Amino acid sequence: MASRHRVLVLSAYHAQSHDYWAKALMKGLTEIDFTLLTLPPRHFAWRTRGNSLSWGLGDYPELDQEYDTILATSMVDICALRGFRPKLSRARLIVYFHENQFAYPASSAQYKDINIPLTSIYSALCADQVIFNSNFNRSTFLAGSEQLLKKMPDQVPKGILHHLESVSQVIPVPLQYEQTQALHYNSGEKIHLVWNHRWEHDKNPEVLFKALSRLKASNIPINCSIVGQSFRHSPRVFQEEYSKFQDIIQHFGFLDTDDYSSLLSEANVVISTAWHDFQGLSMQQAMAHGCIPIAPNRMAYPEYVPDELLYNCTPQEDQVDYEADQLAQKVISLFHRGFHLDNNPIAEYCWPNLESQYSKLFNLHRL
Repeated sequence: MASRHRVLVLSAYHAQSHDYWAKALMKGLTEIDFTLLTLPPRHFAWRTRGNSLSWGLGDYPELDQEYDTILATSMVDICALRGFRPKLSRARLIVYFHENQFAYPASSAQYKDINIPLTSIYSALCADQVIFNSNFNRSTFLAGSEQLLKKMPDQVPKGILHHLESVSQVIPVPLQYEQTQALHYNSGEKIHLVWNHRWEHDKNPEVLFKALSRLKASNIPINCSIVGQSFRHSPRVFQEEYSKFQDIIQHFGFLDTDDYSSLLSEANVVISTAWHDFQGLSMQQAMAHGCIPIAPNRMAYPEYVPDELLYNCTPQEDQVDYEADQLAQKVISLFHRGFHLDNNPIAEYCWPNLESQYSKLFNLHRL
């Protein structure tokens, strides 16, 4: 009897979306013996630079075992870790990019450290395969890598970009749904709009509240739910603006899994205002439940949001009023025109349609 394929999953900054991804693989690929090793998602700069030290010299007996494949997120300093733990170099290496630091908002100070993107380049160069969750993620990583390497004063080896292109592909984080709902909204129906993102600056909440102000003034029937994970340093705008919209807000804050699923089934529109989203899991989850998506025409959204539901945006991060106007106009247009699409584009992101790609990634042979 053949031995089972052994995979070590390393997630150095184990945010909610990373956990969702890891659990989906462990649930779906039952032929594999997975070992999952994670570090908490806090102290970003220290975690991304220090994870190899924590794991490499810490008490982690899992790292002394033999594996067929290592699946490491791009936050893992896998080159240094394999130096600390040489046995890991025997396994095939796959690096998965949930995000890349080249495409973060330029004003985010924590992402200006050149060491972090350089480390991700090194990890990708050491990998047998490099996987991205969207075409946007892959293209911005390759473009950013090219620009960064051009800044090196000398001794830059040839062929780096060609190699990265040749070993990389796109396999999204799989949604854990067997099927999706059609996208149907009849004109004139009351809108229940949901904004379901992390409560952080890169999700651009100022645009959300300015758009809500315009929607209230338009007098279309609307309720909204503003839900997501909050943090110690979440933008103050959430608490400052809440009282202005109490009459239309149904849910405000974090919801557990069951309540969140119920909300997505009740709502009929999901919106994004984000400056940063490499796949957009929260948007995709809502779409799977049948919510009509309205999103800015940037990042990964054009890969799955129908063109007529993308609103115009600007490359400048300070154009809050313009984007709020564009978003509000899209919602108002939806109210008057309706929208109907039987074939939900999110179906291809669900596990049944991605299972074969992940199986092939681990060289599993299924009938």
